[in-house]
Amino acid sequence: MRPIERGPAPRVYTDFPEAQPDLVAALGDFCSYCERQIETHLAVEHVQPKSRRKALRNDWGNFLLGCVNCNSCKGKKAVVLANCLWPDRDNTARAFEYMPTGEVRVAPRTRNPNRTRAQATLELVGLDRIPGHPVSRKRPSTKDSRWLKRQQAFGLAERQLNDLAVQNTPVVRQLIVDAALGRGMFSIWMHVFRDDPDMRQRLVAAFKGTAANC
Repeated sequence: MRPIERGPAPRVYTDFPEAQPDLVAALGDFCSYCERQIETHLAVEHVQPKSRRKALRNDWGNFLLGCVNCNSCKGKKAVVLANCLWPDRDNTARAFEYMPTGEVRVAPRTRNPNRTRAQATLELVGLDRIPGHPVSRKRPSTKDSRWLKRQQAFGLAERQLNDLAVQNTPVVRQLIVDAALGRGMFSIWMHVFRDDPDMRQRLVAAFKGTAANC
């Protein structure tokens, strides 16, 4: 999960939908949880549900960006910030592992209490849902293709890695960055290019709002 820095509030909002363009300008048009690039219907997501914390309804510090799948999974559940890991508060890049199958799981190196918090985050927004899961509630609905998009992004990133091995030029490197921006899934690209510091630096710089120390 991409760690982000949304920066200070650009202005005071009278109603939270007004913040959507400012959030996209600060963070890019990516879901803050599943990391997909979303061209339409990318909503202002309340970390602490507005129905439960009305005072935070229009609070910039309570905003992230959420796709329809992550938003619907999270819903109006009560949130205790200390019980989960949050992309705007924690170095979530270290907590999760992305698999070629489209599965997301807690990284083996993650130790408690962050291991427990990371698992709670996956369950909160449904990122642990994959086809064939032995637990029925952890199988995605027909309208939830997040696992498939991760699988496809992983395959694309690996093909780009192979292309770079054949033709390692600044132009090809920029084309890879452009492909990543068009697909989203920052964490998958960072994983696939884990042995290429230059590409990783390019990705951090290109995905606006990414925490520099991730």
